[in-house]
Amino acid sequence: MASELLRMRIEEALVEGQLPCEEAFRIAREVRVSPADVGKVADEMGVRISRCQLGLFGYGPKAEGKHRIVQPLAEVPPHLSEAMRERLVEGRLPCAVAWSLARRFGLTRLEVSGAAEALGIRISRCQLGCF
Repeated sequence: MASELLRMRIEEALVEGQLPCEEAFRIAREVRVSPADVGKVADEMGVRISRCQLGLFGYGPKAEGKHRIVQPLAEVPPHLSEAMRERLVEGRLPCAVAWSLARRFGLTRLEVSGAAEALGIRISRCQLGCF
């Protein structure tokens, strides 16, 4: 039953045949499942996730280099740099940690992703299972 509801909500939230990241998280909250569950069902349905809230994918054609919107920050505050480096897992910053740092420091998720870009830190472990 929950799987049917999840599939229905995903279908309703599609934008040009894709599921925006923000909508996937809204569905997870509403249906009371993990974001990973939404990502898994979307994948089973053949639905691609778009518009990553960290700006890493889903914004245009990859072949044209338009798939990402994240840009390196010109200057990364030392406290953010330190917090990011302390939380690396196997040399990468997990997506959930990036979100947590954004809340902690009052930044947008895109700003934290931009800080990671500036520091040469890769983000991993997408909460929706995209990467």
